[in-house]
Amino acid sequence: MKLVKLFSFIAPVAFFAGCQPATEDNAWLKHALDTSVSQLRLTAEEIDASGLMPRSIHKGHDVSFLERQLEMDRSLFQDSLRAQPVPEAVGTRRLCKIYDWTSGFFPGSLWYAYELTGNEEMKAQAINFTEKLNPVRHYDGTHDLGFMINCSYGNALRLSPADTIPAVLIETADNLISRFNPEIGAIRSWDFGPWNFPVIIDNMMNLDLLFEATRLTGDPKYQAVALRHADKTMPNHFRPDYTSWHVVSYNNDGTVELKQTFQGKNDDSAWARGQAWGVYGYTSCYRVSKDPKYLDFARHIADMIMSRVQTEDAIPYWDYDAPVTDETPRDASAAAVTASALFELSTMVEDGQRYFDYAEKIIKSLSSPAYLAKPGENAGFILLHSTGSLHHGSEIDVPLNYADYYYLEALQRYMKLKGLSYAEL
Repeated sequence: MKLVKLFSFIAPVAFFAGCQPATEDNAWLKHALDTSVSQLRLTAEEIDASGLMPRSIHKGHDVSFLERQLEMDRSLFQDSLRAQPVPEAVGTRRLCKIYDWTSGFFPGSLWYAYELTGNEEMKAQAINFTEKLNPVRHYDGTHDLGFMINCSYGNALRLSPADTIPAVLIETADNLISRFNPEIGAIRSWDFGPWNFPVIIDNMMNLDLLFEATRLTGDPKYQAVALRHADKTMPNHFRPDYTSWHVVSYNNDGTVELKQTFQGKNDDSAWARGQAWGVYGYTSCYRVSKDPKYLDFARHIADMIMSRVQTEDAIPYWDYDAPVTDETPRDASAAAVTASALFELSTMVEDGQRYFDYAEKIIKSLSSPAYLAKPGENAGFILLHSTGSLHHGSEIDVPLNYADYYYLEALQRYMKLKGLSYAEL
């Protein structure tokens, strides 16, 4: 799972900027940015003293609804699917500790808000919340260290360099590669559950931390581990149609133990956010390695996404194989990750305009009243209508901090490609 540094857009920027009509109305974009700053400011002020990070909101669910979406009798449900928040918590902000896998997204959102608008208050808050994550540099209990540290400290290094930041990134990268098993050829994702050696598609996003560590140190070992992981994932996680399983567990000799889902509808379905993680991860691999196999693979996944998502606004349902009714939840987080990835992918191929156009459609949909929160509402989050893990009855049709993060990253990439600045909007 990841975080991307400022990639090079030199030639593509000129191309896309040249295509921008002089009369183009960017009022939607300014509104989106102003709303984002307003929501982030509200959240930062309200939670600063807690020492915690905003993750989502507390929300209950109807078990009959889960039966219909999972197409499963409730007698087969795990206890978590029946669990409900206490009534007084419903609708309130859900906070998390710094060791939660999502802890880096709020600081990262603050950094992007600063970059996009030049708002110095956003910078001050970004520094404040990034520093809260410093103890994570000593943690090795998850593969999600890229999300936690590269989103926060990685963007800090890019936008407000300090001598102390590289050490945090390198130490965290060392902890991440300690989870790599050379016999299997992959980084272990989880330390819980019944699996022998579980690897989830989300892990592709954390490889950017390793790419950054090689850039900072000149030591190729970090990048080598990342690409070996990508190479192991490519033949085992993906079906012939380029949809992805969520979880692949390996035997100690590197053979596959099993393939299944943990958050999708069922083992053979295409969980929406998992598909987004895949296209993002392989696009990053090509950016660093320039190996065309990664570019070809990213294009195949992108083409699959564009053909499988049939919604008019390009915001996918939570799983591509979920039964589609008026109650089927969308996943704005999957859409935001996809948009960010496709903006980058559009700069790498001759027919990149079609990827750009699709990503632009996504972010304009996310910036519409259907998905963009009203200032002061939505518990201070930017986007509405994401789905964390319907399979576990968790975070269904709620805001999510990583949806906000990748939405802002997508806006940053969009504005860079269009040659836009906040002052000109």
